[in-house]
Amino acid sequence: MNCSKAPGFILLGLSSDPEKWQPLFNIFLCLYLLGLLGNLLLLLAIGTDVHLHTPMYFFLSQLSLVDLCFITTTAPKMLEALWTGDGSISFSGCLTQFYFFAVFADMDNLLLAVMAIDRYAAICHPLFYPFLMTPCRCEVLASGSWGIAHCVSLFYTLLLSQFYYHTNQGIPHFFCDSRPLLLLSCSDTHLSEGLMMALSGVLGMSSVLCLVSSYGCIFYAVAKVPSAQGKRKALATCSSHLSVVLLFYSTVFATYLKPPSTSHSSAEVVAPVMYTLVTPTLNPFIYSLRNKDVKSSLRKILNMDKFQG
Repeated sequence: MNCSKAPGFILLGLSSDPEKWQPLFNIFLCLYLLGLLGNLLLLLAIGTDVHLHTPMYFFLSQLSLVDLCFITTTAPKMLEALWTGDGSISFSGCLTQFYFFAVFADMDNLLLAVMAIDRYAAICHPLFYPFLMTPCRCEVLASGSWGIAHCVSLFYTLLLSQFYYHTNQGIPHFFCDSRPLLLLSCSDTHLSEGLMMALSGVLGMSSVLCLVSSYGCIFYAVAKVPSAQGKRKALATCSSHLSVVLLFYSTVFATYLKPPSTSHSSAEVVAPVMYTLVTPTLNPFIYSLRNKDVKSSLRKILNMDKFQG
């Protein structure tokens, strides 16, 4: 096969059966619009209600912003391919999509760890919480996460841009990810792949260890609370976050903790669909449906819009 340093690719998508494209388009368009609506409403609720200007909701607004961008990175191209039947994408477009996909995936990972630290401070050190999670420290944690995510994504993208690839090849995916691209490379990618795996492992394991240690301390502190009502109240403040953590990491592990495959099947992309589209869509609803403050703020916004209408 011919090799090129800037080839065009074809995203093979979710199914090779044209009869399934229209139903899949309808399903994922609804998911995409629902994800946009849910995250925008949550951002609006947190931004307009002064009672929600706290560290917990600050990080939640960052998560909603990331999820909003996350689904917009992959869904539009997937919807275009399902609608037109043309999954072609340029090399620069593929690398650009991968860059932003990696940024927002890493941000989800880092923000979930930062939110666990926030819950640890609130439950285990409630008297010192205002001094531990000051607005300045919250901004440093958020900006630091953005900086790390962009640096890691830039490193990955620069590595991928140096390889030669088979021309006019299909990517067995609905977006440009590192693993499918490495399989199409004509170059020796072992060293770069090892570097990428090592960096991803360090970043991922650091977040997981932060989550596990934070919740270990939280559960230990809750176990010492004498009353059952006090225990329920303490756990209620982190139940939504824990639900999102389990949903996100279960789908990520299902995608990446398995040997790569050169075959193209629908089962291969179910887990990526979950964490790139379904999870970011569900996150705002998990937080809003289980949070009285958010529901109250959303109710005010919707009633205001109704009154003005």
